[in-house]
Amino acid sequence: MIIIIGFAFIAGFVTILSPCILPILPIVLSGGISNDKSKPLGIVLGFILSFTFFTLFLSSLVKLTGISPDFLRALSVVIIFGFGLSLLIPRFQIFLERIFSKLSNSVGRSKTRSGFFGGILLGLSLGLIWTPCVGPIIASVITLAASSTVTSASVIITIAYSLGTAIPMLLITYGGRALLQKNLWLVKNTVNIQKIFGVLMMITAIGIFFNIDRSFQAYILEVFPQYGTNLTNIEDNKIVRKELQQLKDSPIIMNISQAPDFIPNGTWLNSDPLTMSELKGKVVLVDFWTYTCINCIRTLPYITAWHDLYKDKGLVIIGIHTPEFEFEKKKENVVNAMKQYGISYPVLTDNEYENWNAFNNRYWPAKYLIDAKGQIRYTHFGEGEYIETEKMIQELLKEAGNQKLNPIQTKEKSEDQISRRTPETYLGSDRTERRSDTIEGLSKDFYYLKGKWQISNEYAVSSAGSSLILNFSGKEVNLVISPAKKGNRIRVYLNDKLVNIITLDTERLYNLVKLPEYTGSNVLKIEFLDDGVKCFAFTFG
Repeated sequence: MIIIIGFAFIAGFVTILSPCILPILPIVLSGGISNDKSKPLGIVLGFILSFTFFTLFLSSLVKLTGISPDFLRALSVVIIFGFGLSLLIPRFQIFLERIFSKLSNSVGRSKTRSGFFGGILLGLSLGLIWTPCVGPIIASVITLAASSTVTSASVIITIAYSLGTAIPMLLITYGGRALLQKNLWLVKNTVNIQKIFGVLMMITAIGIFFNIDRSFQAYILEVFPQYGTNLTNIEDNKIVRKELQQLKDSPIIMNISQAPDFIPNGTWLNSDPLTMSELKGKVVLVDFWTYTCINCIRTLPYITAWHDLYKDKGLVIIGIHTPEFEFEKKKENVVNAMKQYGISYPVLTDNEYENWNAFNNRYWPAKYLIDAKGQIRYTHFGEGEYIETEKMIQELLKEAGNQKLNPIQTKEKSEDQISRRTPETYLGSDRTERRSDTIEGLSKDFYYLKGKWQISNEYAVSSAGSSLILNFSGKEVNLVISPAKKGNRIRVYLNDKLVNIITLDTERLYNLVKLPEYTGSNVLKIEFLDDGVKCFAFTFG
């Protein structure tokens, strides 16, 4: 635990060198031109509190209050714009100082502390709108928070990361303040410098509101491709990976004995609502899946086969569809996927992660085998172990009184090939990894974005003429895509040879390349002919 906290602090500290810090630098530096020495401290404290809180609890807050995260973000932008306006217009600045003076007096502070409260408000806004260049540590925390699973460990880790980020901010602010006070020319032009920073803050606020900050970062990386390269590698090592695995692997998962009941707030498909008490006497296989996850898709032939083999022997399979991306919450998309993959067993949609949390689950796919008494007897996360799983199904069915079972027929693919193919690769900023900043540095399992792209939390958005180049290992390549409109097209090249032209019809998983056999290394290039095509995640077979 201490190791991962230390690495989180270091990861936050080096973030000051990354491109994602550029859009908020004018806001950070503005603290140095204030007459109140305490204002920078207020900004830093507000940033730490805000970034920690909203990283961990924004999803829960939205569910609890119904407040839109876009509204909160817009409110923060307005506050930042207002502070910029106050630097530009002296009368407005006096008006704000009076407000903060009253606030400071109301809590027993002197008037000289009004800058501190103003700094806190600015820092709170900054922590909400800032999107860090996420590495493995903070990405794992965000993943847990997305499923409303916040532990004391994740709180401490997030505070360590935000503190590491805030300290360089504070040093920059006080450094700028010292420079301003020592240089005579700067002292004489303090008023004009304040106005310049006011304009910069207002431009920054407008840019953030219209997501221009992300385009700006992409432009900087295109002009300076080596800028910020490999900063997150400091936390990508065996020690951190082991600690993160322990963070994700809550012991509750392994120690659950009594299966929780289904939370029926979702929609039941292929069945009327079911409860665990109704299923007593049956063996139940609960499968957490989502329809664009290739790992889930590869398990479905085994699960549907078990359904056909054992549905009349006492086995009930319940699929719980917990979405990874926002568009996967649409009922019609889930229904279409069930038809595509031949799923005839009951499926419960779990858009709010309620059943996910009830099982304290962390993975796609995840299987929980429950015996006739309602006790969880076996779990498996990810692909593989199909023979072991079927053996356990038969063992539990025999315990329930069914002795007439055929020999196991399951055959598994080569685990060697599975281990050597390129792992699932996300393109959104929350979980981005293996992205190369230069085409020359495109090593195995990495990808490169060429042209103009907008990077969102969940996906990367193309512009007409942009391309995505990927060095992969495996037999097939799939990509979760959401077109801007029906009829958008992409061209797919394999080792510089055109192999496919795909017309996009809806938001789903598209197969780009399917080779006759496994290959160790190939270069795939996707050309985008239209603006606004959203690319979520690569998966490989």
